[in-house]
Parts: sequence; C-alpha cells; structure tokens
Amino acid sequence: MTAPRIAATTYREPAQWSEWNEVADLLPALYTSGIQGAGGVALLLPPGAPETAGAALGGAHGLLIAGGPDVDPQRYGADRHPKTGGAREERDAWELALVAAALDRDLPLLAVCRGLQVLNVALGGTLLQHLPDVVGTDVHSPVVGEHGRHDVVLQESSRLARIVGARAVVATHHHQAVDELGEGLVACGWAEDGIVEAVELPTHTWAFGVQWHPEAYDGDALFAAFTRACADYAAGRP
Repeated sequence: MTAPRIAATTYREPAQWSEWNEVADLLPALYTSGIQGAGGVALLLPPGAPETAGAALGGAHGLLIAGGPDVDPQRYGADRHPKTGGAREERDAWELALVAAALDRDLPLLAVCRGLQVLNVALGGTLLQHLPDVVGTDVHSPVVGEHGRHDVVLQESSRLARIVGARAVVATHHHQAVDELGEGLVACGWAEDGIVEAVELPTHTWAFGVQWHPEAYDGDALFAAFTRACADYAAGRP
C-alpha cells in the first residue's frame, strides 16, 4: 500500500513551550500517531480562509476533522447555552468549508468528537448543547482533562460495526452531541442513554463520524480502515 496523505485539522490556541508563549496551531500527537501507525502520512491543516479549503485538500487522500471546542450555536440557528464554550469563528468556518470540499470530491472522511458535530452542522443538523441537562449525568465527560470510558452499541448492519464491532468501550470527553441529524446522515451508534455516538453518510464511499476519541483508546481498527480507504482513493479504486 502506498502511504496515503491524510490531512488533519488543528487547534489554534495560546500555547507555551520552552521560553515561548504564543498562539500556536497544534494537534495532540495521538491523532498523527494513529494515522502514521496505520501507514498514512499526516498533514496538518491549521485554520485558514474558507475559500481556500478546496486547494488545501488538493494533495490529500483523506480528511480527519479533529476534536476541539464547541461549534458556535449560531451556525445551526440556536441561542447559546450558558455552558457552551466561546466561539472559535475562524476554526468553525474553516472546518465547515473543508467538510463541504471533502464531500464534494468524495474524499474519505473521519470526523472525531467535535468533528462529528461539525459534519452534522455542515449538513444542516443541530446539536444538544449540554448533555448533563439531557441525560442527567456527566457520563460523557466525567473527568476534567481526561477521557472517561463508556459503552457504545453499533447498528449490526452498519459499515462501522464491521470495523469496530457491534459493541465497543470508547474514550469519551464531550458535553455536546447530535440532536437533529443533518441531511443524508444516518445514526449507527448510541450510548446506553440514547445519545448518538456514531454516524455514517451512505451516499459517500467512506464518511463516518464518531463522538468518541479513537486516537486515545482502542482505535487501531478504525484508523486502519480509514487509512485503507484513503489508499484506495489515492490509487483511484472505488
């Protein structure tokens, strides 16, 4: 397999290293390790002008939309919940444009945590802004600064279940989730409390979103399947 080039979105946040304290474009190394460990080449795509999204993907064989802060509720026509984080307008605009460009060219797409929410909003869906108000617990984000664990049940007939199994224990850290599904998206995984944990886009060759963090725990099979799909794309195979 020729190593496919897989683009991954980044944070843009204040950061400190050595004697420097500056705004930086960064991504936890678990994401790039997941791509590289599956045989891919990781490319980082920091926030940029939305009109350049197509050009940014010109040399890529796949797109990973990484986790991160809350999507601005104005993007899906909702008022801001008191617990919703501050807007990252530049990142929202960039990633929504990247998703549109990727889907337009049927580029393999893996959307992780916030990424699933970006995918849903890009297709006209909406979000639940604070899960403890909905499910009554902090099970989806139990520890500050760490990933918790919970079970996810997958639709047995789904393509994603063939990759990760019909039931999986996943790494979790989110307080928002899918509410109304975007156009064409199909829910295929749920937490025990009914919260949507995975979606797929059947009209595209390989497009999945997971609310969990496969880069943090037991995600080798998903990264391997994603990378194979990207290699097929690079080789021109359907």
